[in-house]
Amino acid sequence: MNKERMILAKLITSLAAISLFFVVVSCNNTNPMSNGESNKDGNVTDADGNVYHTVTIGTQTWTVENLRTTKYNDGTAIPHVTDSTAWANLSTPAYCNYGNTVNSDSIKKFGNLYNWYAVNTGKLAPTGWHIPTDSEWTVLVDYLILHGYNYDGTTDTNDAVGNKVAKSLAAQTDWKSGGLTGGIGVDLSKNNSSGFSALPGGLRRVSGFIGIGSEGRWWSATEDDKLAWERDLSYAYKSLMKDWNQKMEGLSVRLVKD
Repeated sequence: MNKERMILAKLITSLAAISLFFVVVSCNNTNPMSNGESNKDGNVTDADGNVYHTVTIGTQTWTVENLRTTKYNDGTAIPHVTDSTAWANLSTPAYCNYGNTVNSDSIKKFGNLYNWYAVNTGKLAPTGWHIPTDSEWTVLVDYLILHGYNYDGTTDTNDAVGNKVAKSLAAQTDWKSGGLTGGIGVDLSKNNSSGFSALPGGLRRVSGFIGIGSEGRWWSATEDDKLAWERDLSYAYKSLMKDWNQKMEGLSVRLVKD
């Protein structure tokens, strides 16, 4: 009888250990995007050898950092234009850095600014990746709204009122504080639930550099006559806004997987 009790006790101990193992595994496999961490799935390398982390959001996989390559994917150099007058008159591809900085840490953090003519070459992205189209940006926004990433948890995809996903896309650092309810700059610790990690890299207008620390703008691959579509985050607002820009202006670039 004692022998049977010993066997039963060992069996109960073994079952308890197995149950504890599965509880630990289950906890460790919790979707990291639910607690504000980046769900980084891997990386991609550009023609300069820069490595970018990635995040999968819905059916799309995006780079987490802004592009900073100085070469096309065939190895040829992208023209680097610093002169303001020359930049304003461009109708050919070029890139620059905000304020024409040469600080490597700043460039790594915020990436390069490219005009849309560089985007339109189709050669900025490594093989297997591309610049997102306007419709692919819309897919991202709709997914976030439908899956509760609006700052207030609503799920209305009517773009006029339902897009409140800015905080879920913006990084928790480098953004200016303040703004409207639900805006990026109101309690930065609640940003980045999607893992997209958007930073306020500013832009280069025809008239000069503006916006670092307060806004970020990213090209789409979609043009509209003499303009091209882009997406815009501002520290003060709650939406990832859709807008168009002149093609010679310098904006940030993210990549999405083919």
